Amino acid sequence: MIYQKLSLKNIARIMNIYPPYLGAGVKVKLTDEEKMIFTVTMPLNIFNKNYVGVHFGGSLYSMVDPFFMLILMKRLGKDYIVWDKSAEIQFIRPGTGKVTATFEITDEVVNEIKEEVKLKKKVEPVLTVDIVDSDGKIIASVKKTLWVKKKSHHP
Repeated sequence: MIYQKLSLKNIARIMNIYPPYLGAGVKVKLTDEEKMIFTVTMPLNIFNKNYVGVHFGGSLYSMVDPFFMLILMKRLGKDYIVWDKSAEIQFIRPGTGKVTATFEITDEVVNEIKEEVKLKKKVEPVLTVDIVDSDGKIIASVKKTLWVKKKSHHP
């Protein structure tokens, strides 16, 4: 997998020129390289505005889609397989300006996943991120279910 070989800084650079993100105005920033924390922002603009003038739900989901998987792939290393399994987004209030989501998977969560994989061979951790407006009010909450297995347990 190409993302395994890229640094997180380069992943952020690539994400910032990814055409759907460019069009929607999504900006990806690696805010803490050691802890692998990403901050993703998106202003309201003509390319991500829906019929009633607020953030299009598809753009809100798109801005948060890959990050937990990418971070967990990096945190676990090449001996693990990490896939997105499912997602759920709950829209709380209309987004009318710049929105932000911050992604972090703590050491504690990574260690729990590793221990569960040892016991169960595969796990499906659920990670949550909130998309907030400039006042810190939650616009949407996204639950991502990942699928994790050690390569030695995969045929």
